[in-house]
Amino acid sequence: MTVGLGLPVPPPPTLAPRRKTRQLMVGDVGVGSDYPISVQSMCTTKTHDINATLQQIAELTASGCDIVRVACPRQEDADALPIIAKKANIPVIADIHFQPKYIFAAIDAGCAAVRVNPGNIKEFDGRVAEVAKAAGAAGIPIRIGVNAGSLDPRLMKKYGRATPEALVESALWEASLFEEHGFGNIKISVKHNDPVVMVAAYEQLAERCDYPLHLGVTEAGPAFQGTIKSAVAFGALLAKGIGDTIRVSLSAPPVEEIKVGNQILESLNLRPRGLEIVSCPSCGRAQVDVYTLANEVSAGLEGMDIPLRVAVMGCVVNGPGEAREADLGVASGNGKGQIFVKGEVIKTVPEQMIVETLIEEAMKIAAEMDPARGSDVSGAPVVTVS
Repeated sequence: MTVGLGLPVPPPPTLAPRRKTRQLMVGDVGVGSDYPISVQSMCTTKTHDINATLQQIAELTASGCDIVRVACPRQEDADALPIIAKKANIPVIADIHFQPKYIFAAIDAGCAAVRVNPGNIKEFDGRVAEVAKAAGAAGIPIRIGVNAGSLDPRLMKKYGRATPEALVESALWEASLFEEHGFGNIKISVKHNDPVVMVAAYEQLAERCDYPLHLGVTEAGPAFQGTIKSAVAFGALLAKGIGDTIRVSLSAPPVEEIKVGNQILESLNLRPRGLEIVSCPSCGRAQVDVYTLANEVSAGLEGMDIPLRVAVMGCVVNGPGEAREADLGVASGNGKGQIFVKGEVIKTVPEQMIVETLIEEAMKIAAEMDPARGSDVSGAPVVTVS
């Protein structure tokens, strides 16, 4: 059987065209409206622990991270940057707070970009000329990262709190200082822990400049809360074409940030969709344990790197229709499941064989999509059936 799969042609629709920005390069990753939106995260390791940091960067890369940021609060961290920047297989951004000397250390180390927080770097405004000269000579961009929690005291006094206007004024003021010295290779973020304030700040910023914008809800919280906050805020902005790079800030392992970030972009058709599980929420009509079935299928297909929509349905009302519309699906009931591939029923199996059968069929589809890989599909799941 030949199965025709792949991304829709023409490309899937998006809610709005991207806001036009200037373009810049972070290592070999293009940033700006001419390039795909990048997903970032930040290492939780101590940067001076080079092996641990490189290991985490490798894990992030495997999860779909495009750009990674590392902290540089101490000299021993700065000393580790040359090795990390050289050996990491995605661009490394140095995150600088408090001490301006580490900005120059990061540039000298070959980092792909530097993030500076003007609100807490000592005498930063007076060092802009030096920073602009060094970054310009190295050909690397600067991200001006304004955070609600470390806003310039002068602006806190003026506005009373971290309002959208305060965040935007801080960012544009610092950008203007760089521009005075002929440096415009700039990306900006204006982060706040409140999605409503954050969205307003980015909307105002987008109207007043053409810099690429890095989206983030800072201190978003634990995984569930942070995912909701980030999805709501990013969705509101990306739906208007605002945003060029994103980071989902979670109190969770950084790989989880990448998973959420990629899923947000895929849901808005801003990144090619990979594996997508369509499953019903269950109800009194369900004749199987949909929760367990969907979780087992998700776990069994984790790591599958092809654009595949799998429908896991638990009743005869919507089940056959959803399964028929998916690339691969099951409509369950009465102790058995009808297996669909591209709209056709190919077999009916007992309930206890549904998970195993779906995974087997997914493997066949993956091999047909890329025959060169055969049945040994890179990233293919290990079949575990309880």
